[in-house]
Amino acid sequence: MASLKEIKTRIGSVQSTLKITSAMKIVASTKLKRAQVAIQRMLPYERQMNRILTNFLAAEEGDIQSPYIQEKKEKRVAVITVASNSSLCGGYNSNVIRSTSQLLKGYETFGKENVTVYPIGRKVAQALNGNTYTVIENYKLIGDKPNFKDASDLAQKLMDMYVNDEIDKVILVYMHFKSTGVQILREETYLPLQLPEITKSDTKEDFYPNYIFEPSKKEILSELLPKYLRLKIYTMLLDANASEHAARTVAMQQATDNGNDLLQDLNIAYNKGRQQAITSELLDIVGGSMK
Repeated sequence: MASLKEIKTRIGSVQSTLKITSAMKIVASTKLKRAQVAIQRMLPYERQMNRILTNFLAAEEGDIQSPYIQEKKEKRVAVITVASNSSLCGGYNSNVIRSTSQLLKGYETFGKENVTVYPIGRKVAQALNGNTYTVIENYKLIGDKPNFKDASDLAQKLMDMYVNDEIDKVILVYMHFKSTGVQILREETYLPLQLPEITKSDTKEDFYPNYIFEPSKKEILSELLPKYLRLKIYTMLLDANASEHAARTVAMQQATDNGNDLLQDLNIAYNKGRQQAITSELLDIVGGSMK
């Protein structure tokens, strides 16, 4: 059994750790509230934009042509994967890294020069800096405080590469924020652009509203598609950012709860040890007085 001095040292160590985890939980929770507000404000706008584009692309009249919706034979692939710049957020980073690694294994036969990874976040950049694919780290810090300019620059680069036949497919890997306790890993095809298909349950009124196009449907769509693609990258960064803070809040809460349980056990062990020491001293005194 550990001595009283060792137990007391451990109690002090656990108490110091609890101060850190409690403070980190408060900070993460505060950041989560801001990130949650940002993504909740952005998602309705993105969904409505998605709906408008679906209406355009599903319309019966006219044949819509755009370089962003044309599928190509897959020879060169780009993967954008989003994790965090720091740790202590549970399985958030490991889940993203594992999923991205499994995805990249499917493209090993393409060759290093034909598989490009754009890691966003130091952790995923460090983990994926291998020799079987090309890693571009120019954008790894933009996920900590997402802003539209950085997202737009990345989106424009991907669109230009796709139009110029430098890449044939772009895939996004990130965590979608559903709630504080639930984050869902997503793998989505970014380019070519894929919008929801109309099902039999959808009514004509839902997908063929009486739009009047000015100046023309083609020109409007040529403006909306790039705007939507820029918006998609920005929404992804906000989504991943909220997921990171949610995962860290939960992880720090669990660490604090575990620390409190351990502290309680150590206090019990310490009190038992003190009680045994006092009992032993009393027995020695009584035994000495009887001699």
